[in-house]
Amino acid sequence: MTGVVDEATGAGRAAGRLGAGAAKRPGAGTAREQGAGTASHPGAGTAGEQGAGTAGEQGAGTAGEQGAGTASHPGAGTGRGPGAGMAGREHASDAGPVQSVDRAVAILEILARDGEAGVTEVARELGVHKSTASRLLAALDRRELVAQDAARGRFRLGLGILRLAGAAGRGLDLSQESRPVCRALAQEVGETVNLAILSGRDALYLDQVAGPAALSPHNWAGQRIPLHATSDGKVLLAFRPAAEILEHLDLPLERFTERTVIALPEFGLLLARVRECGYATAVDELEDGLTAVAAPVRNAEGTVIASISASGPSFRIPAERIPALASAVSHAASEISRRLGLVAPGS
Repeated sequence: MTGVVDEATGAGRAAGRLGAGAAKRPGAGTAREQGAGTASHPGAGTAGEQGAGTAGEQGAGTAGEQGAGTASHPGAGTGRGPGAGMAGREHASDAGPVQSVDRAVAILEILARDGEAGVTEVARELGVHKSTASRLLAALDRRELVAQDAARGRFRLGLGILRLAGAAGRGLDLSQESRPVCRALAQEVGETVNLAILSGRDALYLDQVAGPAALSPHNWAGQRIPLHATSDGKVLLAFRPAAEILEHLDLPLERFTERTVIALPEFGLLLARVRECGYATAVDELEDGLTAVAAPVRNAEGTVIASISASGPSFRIPAERIPALASAVSHAASEISRRLGLVAPGS
């Protein structure tokens, strides 16, 4: 009788006896520990029922992972005084869904990295019970985010991922994604930064950001420039299929300065060097005293869709500065490509 009275008043001795009694029956003990401590509080039976179900399916370890099995740790049980059960339920309701989402995303990352995996491998990498991994995979399978090989029982990414990726790709705007990168590059190098795309036989500038060293720069945004005499144009041409390059050139090539390359064989060699180096330069080729360095911007499929360049007076960009400027511009191009969905090799 004393034990019953103690339990009704929420005394710690009752929780202790319930915990000890439950230990005699493996598996069920955890559920009783979770439910019994809260039984003295109105409405606490629900938590006990939830805890019992979880423990019955997964055992004490899984209940502990979900935040509901705190009674298995000394001093943390829901039987420790009034209000403890409610706090446990609040913690479980807050942490449980977030933790499940995090684990589900981790599964997608595992499959993206490894190509496929079984339930045991997923459970081991997540550090959870196999039943937990199985339920998460089943939920992802229902949404077609993963697919299971019926014969082998292993999982891979599903068609739902392609639908999501396609929707995300359609929502990515080149100018929007590149704007903060262009600003950062202009601040870093101090020069004017331009973003250009291929448009027929010209390069079309979409955006321009003036660096702190630029003094009243000419605004090229919205203007077209010749492909063969600019760093942006060379980048946009160099990564096109060889059969298409001539289609984008306005022949015969126009000479703008003494340094403009107008001979097709020589220009072909220039494009080959661009592909080899990963960037293009134009020194006094469009205007005397103007130097520019450009690098390719790629979409999620790896296709070059734009170029980003930094340009300034030739006296501020001497030959010895070009490698460092090219490195900064190439890094910016890679960052825009990443924002557009390109996955770097080995990542």
